[in-house]
Amino acid sequence: MTPIYQTSTYVQSAPGKNKGYEYARSQNPTRKALEEAMAVIENGKFGLAFSSGVAATDAVIKLLQPGDEVIAGNDMYGGTYRLFTKVFEKFGLKFRYVDMTDLKNINSVINSQTKLIWAETPTNPLMNIADISAISEIAKKNKLLVCVDNTFASPYLQNPLDLGADIVMHSSTKYLGGHSDVIQGALVMNDAELREKLYFIQKSCGAVPGPMDCFLVLRGIKTLHLRMQRHCENGEKIAQWLRNHNKVAKVYWCGFEDHPGYAIAKKQMRGFGGMLSFTLKDESKEAATKLMSSTKIFSLAESLGGVESLINHPASMTHASIPREERIKNGLTDSLMRLSVGIEDADDLIADLEQAIG
Repeated sequence: MTPIYQTSTYVQSAPGKNKGYEYARSQNPTRKALEEAMAVIENGKFGLAFSSGVAATDAVIKLLQPGDEVIAGNDMYGGTYRLFTKVFEKFGLKFRYVDMTDLKNINSVINSQTKLIWAETPTNPLMNIADISAISEIAKKNKLLVCVDNTFASPYLQNPLDLGADIVMHSSTKYLGGHSDVIQGALVMNDAELREKLYFIQKSCGAVPGPMDCFLVLRGIKTLHLRMQRHCENGEKIAQWLRNHNKVAKVYWCGFEDHPGYAIAKKQMRGFGGMLSFTLKDESKEAATKLMSSTKIFSLAESLGGVESLINHPASMTHASIPREERIKNGLTDSLMRLSVGIEDADDLIADLEQAIG
């Protein structure tokens, strides 16, 4: 097992001459082992670990200058939207939110100030699919960076660097850690110069994870393939069951053959994962609240990607920082519920939803 180097500073052989490590904000052996592992599972050359997924996102945006523009998806994690609008807009950055399922929307907003395309696929929480290869082609033609938030898919199901992306971002809190016991983020890339720029930001701004957290994510990575297989199996069973339920209005899951992004998802993913959202025919917030308060195996909580199943209300929880009118415009209704399907017995999970729906 990788040792937990609970070390803040390291002995030097002479002033200014270290033995590979000098200070734990810059480097730590446990973190180095994790960063190398993250690079390997994403088919990348360089990995960097951060204290959270938002901290990793923050580092990418710090590559930019005031006046630069970012194209981002209009269906994305609420914490990313909050970071962009409430923090970075104050520093002169501009963010353009578009429906990335139609490439024309991306092309239409590119201008001389555009520097980065921030893509999330599958999206949170409406499970839309962005074509990573096509977006990367657009970016290269216009000399833009592409960063893909790969949290929902995990490296087991999708590898954006292989599809042309420059940077992959993970909230390692989710599937990489896998047990809801650590907060962490990651960036993976192939370009050495880009790695040096991001490492400088990581070291200078200091949003680094502690060695115990790195140990926990290293442990999680060892079972990632087994967990993801079960997440996918259970996710499919529950998505199909919900779709056939007479009280369910719509199920958002990219594994349905009639899903608008199914062909792209099938091309760029090796499975459809354990994330899905749904609405009831009774569109009232009260009906959704009653359901979410009635589950016994699905726990009502934020986050996702752990071995246990979670149910979430995006409008009041993970996406509450997005103004309601923006949420509604993009299809995120007050009655939408999101499931992170865990690795429990699928029949038990279905029975739990059955009794909660009533």
